Amino acid sequence: MTKFGIIKERKNPPDRRVVFSPNGLKKAKSQFPKALFAVESSNIRVFDDNAYESAGFKVTSDLSDCDVLLGVKEVPISALQPNKKYFFFSHTIKKQPYNRDLLRAILDKNIELYDHEVIVGQNGFRLIGFGRYAGIVGAYNGFRAWGLTFDTFDLPKAESLNDRKELEFELNKISLPNIKIVLTGKGKVGGGAKEVLDAMNIKQVTVQEYLNDTFDEPVYIQIDVLDYNKRKDGHVLDKNDFYTNPQEYDSDFMRFAKVSDMYIAGHFFGDGAPFIFTREDAKSNDFNIKVVADISCDIDGPVASTIRPSTIADPIYGYNPETEAEVGFKDPKAIVVMAVDNLPCELPKDASEGFGDMFLEHVLPAFFDGDKNGVLERARMTKDGTLTQRFSYLQDYVDGKE
Repeated sequence: MTKFGIIKERKNPPDRRVVFSPNGLKKAKSQFPKALFAVESSNIRVFDDNAYESAGFKVTSDLSDCDVLLGVKEVPISALQPNKKYFFFSHTIKKQPYNRDLLRAILDKNIELYDHEVIVGQNGFRLIGFGRYAGIVGAYNGFRAWGLTFDTFDLPKAESLNDRKELEFELNKISLPNIKIVLTGKGKVGGGAKEVLDAMNIKQVTVQEYLNDTFDEPVYIQIDVLDYNKRKDGHVLDKNDFYTNPQEYDSDFMRFAKVSDMYIAGHFFGDGAPFIFTREDAKSNDFNIKVVADISCDIDGPVASTIRPSTIADPIYGYNPETEAEVGFKDPKAIVVMAVDNLPCELPKDASEGFGDMFLEHVLPAFFDGDKNGVLERARMTKDGTLTQRFSYLQDYVDGKE
């Protein structure tokens, strides 16, 4: 029998999310009767201890008898239990300097680390994540930024709302001007943002309509990589060519920037791809975008106005394209930027329930079917005190050589 422990989140600022809600654990127990579950007591989790106890699960301060420990954010080194299997977002796969010591400690303590970010299917696409909820909250925050900037409406902070239904209820109270909204990305993040736009009954239009027509209502367009990038040689190929040969492309986003009022960035940005809009683009008199909700939040990267991440406490800042510097978001020369980099934390209940559903579908079965689809094998970063072959590229990072 495998015993799973739901650990307390200990990273600051506090994160109220969890891998499994009480109902999620009940579904897991029903589907896998041989699985045992314990829950570490927590005073910050969005579901309190009583909710787990009422669902029939043991709440304890000691998970030492558990085989597999399930968390969301990085576990502080002092809290790591040796010789366990851990699941959490370690933020080490891109050789993040601030977590080098964490990965070293994981190896020293003989921990098997499975990073949520590298839980992928055989096609290499991620199976679990919080992207959908980042998209939902990011779009909401974009409209909140619009209202605050132009003093047209005042939406409450997403973190003050109980769930997504309340969020949509608030959005449907507001009245938008006849703006054009461009959304990049058709993955989970872009899909989450699109859900919000559709829940607000904002009309979706075609590329040709968006670029050429005027409307007496707000409209939006959701565009994919070949809509806003073009090959330098003029050939029109498929998306795979863009992903394989990004250096052969230039951005074609300015045709949207000329007619857009608001930009929601929900794309994945790959190495070598052209920037979506540059600092020079933002200086152009043709650049019409007034508010950028940058859910992807790549700093000094594809979205020139995103010069730093913002926070849930202080989510909005201004970018002056002429000086390339931060200004107040009410500054008349500012492009208004919302670039919170931990958006799902603002909707912890829904985000946790959605994450648990994915974990139950894609990961938990692997513990009971001999990992027949290789999900655990692909996601295992460390074993027996060493990096696994798939993650051996991190050895120089661990050794401090880069």
